[in-house]
Amino acid sequence: MTFEEIKLRLQKKTVGIAGAGGLGSNCAVALVRVGIGTIVIADFDVVSEGNLNRQYYFFDQIGKPKVNAIKENIQRINPMANVITWDLKLDPQNLNRIFRNCDVVVEAFDNADQKEMLIETILTAYPEKPLIVGLGMAGWGMNDTIHVRKIDNMYICGDEVSEIHNELPPIAPRVGIVANIQANVVLEILLKD
Repeated sequence: MTFEEIKLRLQKKTVGIAGAGGLGSNCAVALVRVGIGTIVIADFDVVSEGNLNRQYYFFDQIGKPKVNAIKENIQRINPMANVITWDLKLDPQNLNRIFRNCDVVVEAFDNADQKEMLIETILTAYPEKPLIVGLGMAGWGMNDTIHVRKIDNMYICGDEVSEIHNELPPIAPRVGIVANIQANVVLEILLKD
């Protein structure tokens, strides 16, 4: 399949991304570069200087809502990209409304409680909808530990072990690897015949 054929197939697809931090911002950029038709991004946070070590933002965007900043950045890559943003904290009620028309949903939260809520809500409300989850990307090195594990319609990307803490921070290389693996899984699902 040529790149033009890939873009033609993807332009009709919609991907939801829950969270616009390290995973979400980098995954969104990878997807827009390959021609996803619509990206729906929800997050309630603002860009901070501490985010710049791993998230797809710039110094002059500090203080802006992440969803506004990532939309800006995506549209610099592709001004024709259809980006729908929601500046809010996701909960089971609004999550259903926001992601119901998405072909695939990408989980990109930092908080374990939010991850759990999203996974339970999507798997209950939309058991047929593919869900791509990020789990275990702290630190550096350990490339051979990163993998994808499929459980029904859920795909877990990461090492599933490394938890973020002061001595094992989230930094660009591993976060970016997992975000791009999530984007690649989206493509595998959407381009499959």
